[in-house]
Amino acid sequence: MSEPDSQAESQEQIVVVLPDGSELEVDAGATVEDCAYEIGPGLGRDTVAGKLDGDLVAKEAPAYDGAALEIITEGSDESLRVMRHSAAHCLAQAVERHYDDPKLAIGPPTDDGFYYDFDGLDIDESDLEAIEAEMEEIIEEDYEIEREEVSIEDAEQRLADEPYKLELLSELAAEGEQVTFYSQGEWEDLCAGPHVESTGEIGAVKLLEIAGAYWRGDEDNTMQTRIYGTAFEDESDLEDYLNRLEEAEERDHRKIGNEMDLFSIQDVTGPGLPLYHPPGKTVLRELESFVEELNEDAGYDYVETPHVFKTDLWHRSGHYENYEDDMFIFDVGDDEFGLKPMNCPGHAAIFQDHSWSYRDMPVRYAENGKVYRKEQRGELSGLSRVWAFTIDDGHLFVKPQGIEHEVETIINMITDVLETFDLEFEMALATRPEKSVGSDEIWEKAESQLRSVLEKRNLEYDVEEGDGAFYGPKIDFAFEDAIGRNWDGPTVQLDFNMPERFDLSYVGEDNEEHRPVMIHRALYGSYERFFMMLIEHYEGNFPFWLAPEQIRVLPISDSNLGYAHRVANEFEEFRVEVDNRDSTLERKIRASHDDRVPYQIIVGDNEEDDGTISVRDRFEDQEYDVEIDAFRAHLEAERDEKRPEPDFLEE
Repeated sequence: MSEPDSQAESQEQIVVVLPDGSELEVDAGATVEDCAYEIGPGLGRDTVAGKLDGDLVAKEAPAYDGAALEIITEGSDESLRVMRHSAAHCLAQAVERHYDDPKLAIGPPTDDGFYYDFDGLDIDESDLEAIEAEMEEIIEEDYEIEREEVSIEDAEQRLADEPYKLELLSELAAEGEQVTFYSQGEWEDLCAGPHVESTGEIGAVKLLEIAGAYWRGDEDNTMQTRIYGTAFEDESDLEDYLNRLEEAEERDHRKIGNEMDLFSIQDVTGPGLPLYHPPGKTVLRELESFVEELNEDAGYDYVETPHVFKTDLWHRSGHYENYEDDMFIFDVGDDEFGLKPMNCPGHAAIFQDHSWSYRDMPVRYAENGKVYRKEQRGELSGLSRVWAFTIDDGHLFVKPQGIEHEVETIINMITDVLETFDLEFEMALATRPEKSVGSDEIWEKAESQLRSVLEKRNLEYDVEEGDGAFYGPKIDFAFEDAIGRNWDGPTVQLDFNMPERFDLSYVGEDNEEHRPVMIHRALYGSYERFFMMLIEHYEGNFPFWLAPEQIRVLPISDSNLGYAHRVANEFEEFRVEVDNRDSTLERKIRASHDDRVPYQIIVGDNEEDDGTISVRDRFEDQEYDVEIDAFRAHLEAERDEKRPEPDFLEE
């Protein structure tokens, strides 16, 4: 008997890696579902979809040798995403039943629901109810959702009247000879999936709004109609979500910003270019002052760089090749200039302009630097996404052996900021993205350094594969606001690349030149987004130290106006106003409440005779016969401690 062909035998088996690190050997060509059944029949029956190397795939997708495999079952976040993808198909089917020949674009799930884009669809918000009713009928019909692999030629015939799908198909054709379609009842769509097994498995759905969206996110392309919706496993979860949406609308920073006269974004000045009014700038100045104190304590020197540079600088830094599409670029004579999308190249240029010794290291620069990113107009939204924003930027140039200490110090600074605002937060290590600069060796070294800092301090963190900056890995902080929404904010980033590009150096103890490491950090992220989050987090009721107007003195009658001004003078170290309008006390109290002023000082004949004040807070607690000195001392402590709410009126 001849020896078996070991190579042929090995090709008949593949190995996949399970989440616990163990390996599973299966037949070549085994699907995700087959692998689940190999693990156990119960898991096989419960399989909804899978993940191969982090990518969500249909349970019918074939596994491949060496893939990291995760089985998705009902009840997980990923299974909810699968169901929402099917809800998007249900939406498109309902639209095609109701309207003549709309052209289909894309319809993915999102973190909160789903959407589908259509061309040639003329509808408004009043039409959503009928479309939603049709969706519910499709769900009630419980159509089987069938997956089919077809050739590129067959797909072209099926999509002959769908120009956007044909464009997608042309890209898929370069990747393989077959594509997948999903069908339900009379309707089908080009789609990679995954989906639930039938429309009856789609839970509670709700259509939310209509918006415009450019095809492929490009302003030069057709503007399409996007219908947003959401879906949950049951009505109870949907109702909870809709209640959160309603609360979010009440907290919308654009609404509150208008009510409190904080900022405006006007057509005449341009989209994504916020104008800060005096109350809004007051809040920003307090935020700036807070960070400046932290920077001063940590040994930073403030610098300032211009808003525009020659693009020679951006070529050197690597931003031009990575950010060209997001930059505002223009010519002046024979030279090309660009509004700066980041502050770091300017700081590197300042460092480069000096000779440094190891005794000077580390060098720490800080700047509240305005930067500009050319976001798509359809993506601009209040202060959350703008063209012009300010980063509380810091860049450090350190010896390699000083990395750990500096990163730890920055983490402490960020923690101080988030704890001051009583924000719960999580940390994540973001690794090398596909679009990046630098060698594998540099990236591995940088990621290892950040991981070491986190693990030595026993800090819990997630890994966000491929989410690093183009020049280096980073530690990102995400925090949760008062109604449970998550926001991205502070960051610390390690950069071995820009020092190489700028040929930065310092002279070491050995009298030789050495390359510093550059650390990028921001304690807020950007003032605009952090300000937006604070407005919504506090619903405009800022902590006392941040409030644009901290105290309002309310005279009961005109005869008390003189005493009201004398009282205001006693609190001149704070932001205090006297309400001298010809109005009743009740209306003055209501106006102060609507303006979200933390404290009202009420003075009438009794207070004037006794030389005291009555104090009322924005939550309608009131204390009478308060000594001025005692209240001032309390306010000073509250301001300096930066606590969200006092307990003065509960004592």
